[in-house]
Parts: sequence; structure tokens; C-alpha cells
Amino acid sequence: MNSGQYAVILLQSTSHALRGEKILKQAGIASKLIPVPRILSSECGVCLRIRRDDQERARQAFEAVNLQIVGIHEI
Repeated sequence: MNSGQYAVILLQSTSHALRGEKILKQAGIASKLIPVPRILSSECGVCLRIRRDDQERARQAFEAVNLQIVGIHEI
């Protein structure tokens, strides 16, 4: 995995992340559930890793179903 080609999407809870994974799959956006990187949060939890190029499509897919994003960070 090359640094800089991925982004992570932080959501409110693990259940939101699981729902988000399904939404992204339906939208044809590849994603992977990963632990939240320590540099972003000291709390335990999971987030969704996507390709940087898919950030706007992912944001639109979540907005379409009213799933609130806490943040998107490039890693």
C-alpha cells in the first residue's frame, strides 16, 4: 500500500461504518474497514479506507442516504 493514495472516512460509530461499507459497495466504491489511525483519534473504533480518487463519490453516496460523515482524511 503506497502512502498518499488512500483516504479514511470517519463515521459516528461502528454501526455507521458497517452501514457505510454497504452504501459504498452499492455505489461501486471499493472500501475496507480498518482501525482508526492513532494520529486521527485516540479512541478505539473503525473507519472506512477508500482510494483518494473516490472521496467525492463517497461523500455524495452518504449524503444521498443521510449518513453523516465525521471527517475524511488522506493517509
